[in-house]
Amino acid sequence: MTKDKEPIVKNFHLVCIVTLIVGTIIQFSDADEFAIDMSKTGLTHVPKDLPPKTKVLDMSQNYLSELQISDISFLSGLKILVLSHNRLQLLDLSVFKFNQDLEYLDLSHNQLKKMSCHPFVNLKHLDLSFNDFDSLPICKEFGNLTQLDFLGLSATKLQQLDLLPIAHLHLNCILLDLKGYYVKQNETESLQILNTKKLHLVFHTGSFFSVQVNMSVNTLGCLEMTNIKLNDKNCYFLMKFLLELTKGPSLLNFTLNHMETTWKCLVRVFQFLWTKPVEYLNIYNLTIVDDINKEYFIYCKTALKALKIEHITKTVFIFSWSSLYTLFSEMNIMMLSITDTPFIHMLCPKTRSTFKFLDFTQNVFTDSIFENCSTLVELETLILQKNGLKDLFKIGLMTKGMPSLEILDLSWNSLVFNRQRKCIWVGSILMLNMSSNLLTDLVFRCLPPRVTVLDLHNNRIMSIPKDVTSLETLQELNIAFNSLTDLPGCGTFSSLSVLIIDYNLISHPSTDFIQSCQNITSIKAGKNPFQCTCDLREFIKTISQMSSEVVKDWPDSYKCDYPESYKGTLLQDFHISQLSCSTSLLTVTIGATMLVLVVTVTFLCIYLDLPWYIRMVYQWTQTRRRARNIPLEELQRTLQFHAFISYSGHDSAWVKTELLPNLEKEDIQICLHERNFVPGKSIIENIINFIEKSYKSIFVLSPNFVQSEWCHYELYFAHHNLFHEAFDNLILILLEPIPQYSIPNNYHKLKSLIAQRTYLEWPKEKSKHGLFWANLRAAINIKLMEEKK
Repeated sequence: MTKDKEPIVKNFHLVCIVTLIVGTIIQFSDADEFAIDMSKTGLTHVPKDLPPKTKVLDMSQNYLSELQISDISFLSGLKILVLSHNRLQLLDLSVFKFNQDLEYLDLSHNQLKKMSCHPFVNLKHLDLSFNDFDSLPICKEFGNLTQLDFLGLSATKLQQLDLLPIAHLHLNCILLDLKGYYVKQNETESLQILNTKKLHLVFHTGSFFSVQVNMSVNTLGCLEMTNIKLNDKNCYFLMKFLLELTKGPSLLNFTLNHMETTWKCLVRVFQFLWTKPVEYLNIYNLTIVDDINKEYFIYCKTALKALKIEHITKTVFIFSWSSLYTLFSEMNIMMLSITDTPFIHMLCPKTRSTFKFLDFTQNVFTDSIFENCSTLVELETLILQKNGLKDLFKIGLMTKGMPSLEILDLSWNSLVFNRQRKCIWVGSILMLNMSSNLLTDLVFRCLPPRVTVLDLHNNRIMSIPKDVTSLETLQELNIAFNSLTDLPGCGTFSSLSVLIIDYNLISHPSTDFIQSCQNITSIKAGKNPFQCTCDLREFIKTISQMSSEVVKDWPDSYKCDYPESYKGTLLQDFHISQLSCSTSLLTVTIGATMLVLVVTVTFLCIYLDLPWYIRMVYQWTQTRRRARNIPLEELQRTLQFHAFISYSGHDSAWVKTELLPNLEKEDIQICLHERNFVPGKSIIENIINFIEKSYKSIFVLSPNFVQSEWCHYELYFAHHNLFHEAFDNLILILLEPIPQYSIPNNYHKLKSLIAQRTYLEWPKEKSKHGLFWANLRAAINIKLMEEKK
């Protein structure tokens, strides 16, 4: 089998039976066990383990040579069976007698020569094309196929009444494979095809067209012919073949696939069809051979509305370009489409043209196309996609002579605009496509004044100038795949309703767009590198409140790109506190916290007398640092007193009249501040020095004592005596009872000592004074005795 058969049939099937196939397969797509694909698996026989519930079975492109009843009889629910591209030679359709639900049967591209028939009822699609039948395989049983929609046939010879058994059927499509048709010299055959809307004829590849068959179809609306090879001599045969087919008024669409012809013959075919009722002429894969010279053509009144030629190949390169272009430019039709060709130019019609639609996609046109052309006054749509256009300013000038132009497609070119001059456009353009070019921000200074739909995606635009004032009518703007960093405001586009701006560099979109664009009905801004920071919060809040019909692809296409910790997070899932984002609020919060902290610390300092403790620790630390450098033995050798006495000035009378006399008469050396402190030194330093020079520290406690700050200093340093830390060097004398409530709260050390240590209480009775002095001397003398040892 030749390779070009498959695309030919696929194209035809797409047109004729796409509804049937798709509609049937969709019903079973939800259950895999209902659809079995065993194509291209090297099968030589039908597997026996197929699921009984199978409804769709594809065994195409295998090596099956026969089909038995037992192979598929158990598939009672089978609806679609594809057996194309196998090696079947004989087939008895009775093998399908147990498959009463079968609707789609494809037996094309086999080696079938003979076929036995069997009545069917539900069959809608039967393809027997591209086989080796001598005559058309039509059985009388086919007359019962009242639901038949598509019929594919093959034959090497034709007879007028071959299709008589199905003459009463109203088919949608007939595919007739005549690749093996045997041409009889000087003999014309006939074939009557009564009722079909579409007829597809496939001829032999590589052979010059020489089929001489009179075909007549009553209701033919679409004719398609594939593999047409012509030269100047056999061009007549094609026109003779078409004479009967194009006679009826119902044939509106004529398509030629894989056509190879001379220029002269092509012109003759056009001239032949110019007077026929055909309205739409399509030619796909046209190859022009031999020279292209000027041919005489009469542009008479025609029913033809549209000519479409896709993919032209030339085998000659030196020819008359004007002859080629003139034939098309002067056509008096409404629509002309010449795409995927090597045309480098197209002439301006000499007289007022009837063209309303021109499509020259994928040619090699330059900026000189239709330059100074004033005859395309009725042209409404011009497509110049995928050409060699470069200068946008010149393209604007080109439209000056097209007063009816509304749609202009300039996509996939190399357009640039870098002039400061104002562009000149025809004022009628409403839709302009300039996507996939090299345009920058300056393009907004070179746009038609009344454009409503503008496509600028895939260019090099970085920003939209805010001073653009000529786009008040713009309703739809596609600016995706550029380098914009923010959403445009609608101050420039007051009528904008649709904006496509995805795949840009927008990281911190402002909310000005949402606020200024009140007419927006659709916005697509996903796939941008959003930076999920505080600046994005307002945008997320605003856009999340909009309808999903307005914000396209929300939320799936809106994701964080930065910072790394949020990368890939949907914007709707990004949350950050107000405190983290508001500088003023953060400042107030920190200030309030610091104020509370300062107030708290101040209160604690006052309540706990912290400044006093700081001063004490400082003095004690300084003295300790100096003492650390003096050995303990040397410090002990410097002891001068047995006891250091600390008392309040209000208790000095008792100290001098009672305490000193009773201790000093026992040769106990006492240190008093008024007689022993060194003048010139600080009080704190004197206190520390003389406490260190004394074995004991005697504290005369009374209500007066607790009111004296200096007494508290002396008590603190005595308790932390630098070299007596291991001894019990404190002696407490309670001269008068001290109520707990009278001790200031900041005198924690005094409270602790009174509560935890034993003290000597001065008795009021004189009879007990002797015992008091004895106990006091004993407290001092015990220490003296230990030191003397």
